[in-house]
Amino acid sequence: QFSGLLGTVYRRGNLSFTRDGNSLLSPVGNRISLFDLKNNKCETLPLATRLNIVCVGLSPDGSLAILIDEEGAALLVSLIGKCVIHQFYFHKPVHGVSFSPDGKKFVVTKDNLAYLYHAPGKKREFNAFVLDKTYYGPYDETTCIDWTDDSKCFAVGSKDMSTWVFGAERWENLIYYSLGGHKDVIVACFFEENSLDLYTISQDAALCVWQCDTELDGLKPMPPKDAAKEKKAAEDDEELLEEPKGEEIHGKADPSEQETRNKVKYSRVAKYFFNKEGDFNNLTAAAYHKKTHLLVTGFASGVFHLHELPDFNLIHSLSISDQRIASISINCTGDWIAFGCSGLGQLLVWEWQSESYVLKQQGHFNSMVSLAYSPDGQYIVTGGEDGKVKVWNTSSSFCFVTFTEHNSGVTAVTFTSTGYVVLSASLDGTVRAFDLHRYRNFRTFTSPRPSQFSCLAVDSSGEIVAAGSQDSFEIFIWSMQSGRLLDVLAGHEGPISSLSFNPMKCVLASASWDKTVKLWDMLDSWRTKETLIMNSDVLVVAFRPDGKELAVAALNGQITFWDHENAVQTGSIEGRHDLQMGRKELDKITAKQAAKGKSFTTLCYSADGQSILAGGLSKFVCLYNVKEQILMKKFEISCNYSLDAMEEYLDRRKMTEFGSMALIDEGGGGDEGVAIPLPGVKRGDMSYRHFKPEIRVTCVRFCPTGRSWAATTTEGLLLYSLDSGLIFDPFELDIDVTPSNIHKTLSQKEYTMAIVMAFKLNEKKLIQEVIEGVPSSEVDVVCSSLPDLYVEKLLEFLASAFETSCHLEFYLIWAHKLLMLHGQKLKTRSVKLLPVIQFLQKSIQRHFEDVSKLCEWNIYNIKYALAISQQRGMKRPAEETPGDEEELDSDSDYLM
Repeated sequence: QFSGLLGTVYRRGNLSFTRDGNSLLSPVGNRISLFDLKNNKCETLPLATRLNIVCVGLSPDGSLAILIDEEGAALLVSLIGKCVIHQFYFHKPVHGVSFSPDGKKFVVTKDNLAYLYHAPGKKREFNAFVLDKTYYGPYDETTCIDWTDDSKCFAVGSKDMSTWVFGAERWENLIYYSLGGHKDVIVACFFEENSLDLYTISQDAALCVWQCDTELDGLKPMPPKDAAKEKKAAEDDEELLEEPKGEEIHGKADPSEQETRNKVKYSRVAKYFFNKEGDFNNLTAAAYHKKTHLLVTGFASGVFHLHELPDFNLIHSLSISDQRIASISINCTGDWIAFGCSGLGQLLVWEWQSESYVLKQQGHFNSMVSLAYSPDGQYIVTGGEDGKVKVWNTSSSFCFVTFTEHNSGVTAVTFTSTGYVVLSASLDGTVRAFDLHRYRNFRTFTSPRPSQFSCLAVDSSGEIVAAGSQDSFEIFIWSMQSGRLLDVLAGHEGPISSLSFNPMKCVLASASWDKTVKLWDMLDSWRTKETLIMNSDVLVVAFRPDGKELAVAALNGQITFWDHENAVQTGSIEGRHDLQMGRKELDKITAKQAAKGKSFTTLCYSADGQSILAGGLSKFVCLYNVKEQILMKKFEISCNYSLDAMEEYLDRRKMTEFGSMALIDEGGGGDEGVAIPLPGVKRGDMSYRHFKPEIRVTCVRFCPTGRSWAATTTEGLLLYSLDSGLIFDPFELDIDVTPSNIHKTLSQKEYTMAIVMAFKLNEKKLIQEVIEGVPSSEVDVVCSSLPDLYVEKLLEFLASAFETSCHLEFYLIWAHKLLMLHGQKLKTRSVKLLPVIQFLQKSIQRHFEDVSKLCEWNIYNIKYALAISQQRGMKRPAEETPGDEEELDSDSDYLM
């Protein structure tokens, strides 16, 4: 099942901090990622909208969120249960959504109107979105919303350069009129704490301070009207409209003097300008923290300012990017500020008082092309068309190092067998090796004459590096140790599309567009061992983990399987029908016809070699059983209709008498550009063209542990893992095997029998209870008497238990005894057991890194305490001897 989205951290929309201020919600395409800033973890919620998310509204208690996409379809989401509660359609694009501070209502703005809805409460409701009032006032589209602290009033900014103050309830002394004073679009408006005083900020970097002559307590409620007349009028309205409609409230742009008498009045007391230089005058985002009076403003140039209001004192002015800042959010304490830059896909959380980053993440701002898992499955390396190589931690979902040495798009990445070296091939004519200990590029492999490298492979020892060329049709072989070019393999008559080393032998398979797969023996004078002739151009080759089978995907959509030792084809899968292409907006032919010319461009065997994953220019990834040659499952990697080639049939709503609406180039320069190019108007990028990225899968890889797989797609790096939910899956179950009998056997100290019975019933909690009921002194005896069939099952359980359990030493004793006593027998089935062993290694390695950091910190603290005590003249407890330092290091583990 879908378990996470890496590689992309922010696309568009507004960022929101959770109620406690420790987590951040970020819209990523049509999904939402939750960044836990305290525990340094990220998770993607298992839900998605139909199109890209443009605005997010978070309830004050942090339990509910409203997600609204580009067309106005809304999802009401529970952040506790992480599920969709209700769906609603607003029929038009929505500009903003905001809950009232008391959580009873929320405002949605679309077109030039503001709609006030009753917020869903704690109890179950049939209709969660009930319209209360509709507010008319602005002439142009609305841009921003802000509430007063007591939820009595809210302000709405507009593109017509006015700001409107509306009451959530009817107030006798409050008329709804507009506040002017700006010469550009209103970007943000903020009420002062516990006051009706207002700040308005426009796109031309101007700030107006509005003072109100009435306090919040001074608002007088309307006298109650005749209830019978109101009821009859409402019934008449319902008969006319057929459906109930909220109360309509019309504001006045220019009220008369008589209407404003004895009413709430606003007066502008100050107007400030952020920067008079031309570079910074395009203000794009703003956020205000009411308790600390901190105003943060972001500009199109990537610069942001921190000001203290109402005196407008500048605290900081810094640049975080060279791209437009699209969204700003401040957490509840006012310590952390989140910035989102949609141009580069950047997400930053900055602690302004210490001037340090809490979070600094950026995805590939162009398509991701390739990925590879580390041998223990802890890390994933990705390469993109932006020339960057990024390494991601699979448990935290964060990128911890980015290599930018390449000057052109990266076409292939891989790890060596040690897991500490990353190799990448690029169109700039270099293959680079990066060290994950020191985070540096320590080897650069080049060819005698410049070549564009399209594929890469490294042998199981990590000594031989091979890269295939697009333009010279040659394969270059280098030595990792010396960095020297060892040989150039020629023989192909077309661009090299894929390379793969046999994991068990030093044999290299190379695929080319010349309809052949060549097998090269690396040990015997680099000669061609075999040539396999195909019916179509070969796109990708992959060896099975045991090295006994070769899978080949060709341009005709077929996947063929070969016994490469004897050059015999053992099977084939016709995969063209499973790709199920979508129809692009500008396609002249149907999706069914388009699919005939499509094929798989990436293949990967599962860790046990029984299944194969295949992906291509489609929204589907197919999982096949190799032996039976049948489709086991199709994974739909995205349901985001903001991408092209998603719909199977032509959408008639987008068709006009002149052709498709997609042919009309809307806009004239992106978000801040001009929609209609008028004479003399120079704003906006006149070369701007609107396009939709096409959905595609560029690379799929199975995790060495066999528990998950990953795919690089247009959406980002998607992770799929085995469902961890409770599934009853018994194993050799007898009638006597019951939970009560297992507890009885355990109480009689028949530990081996109890473990066997628990595995037969196969309930995780019961197995854990039995294993933790065995005394550590008895582990040796139990391991030696355990039947061979259950050794593998116990190892798999230990690997999964390590991820969550705190009984680290106890489970390490189990793992150590099992491997020592049954190591020889397990070695004979090493290929089958490899995923389990790697899963165990991944879990232990993660704990080792955490504990070693803690030990180093403790050693440092003890040394520091001793140094301080010596400085103060305190007598040390024992005379210092040369062995003290070593004793301190060895004993530090017990000081945690």
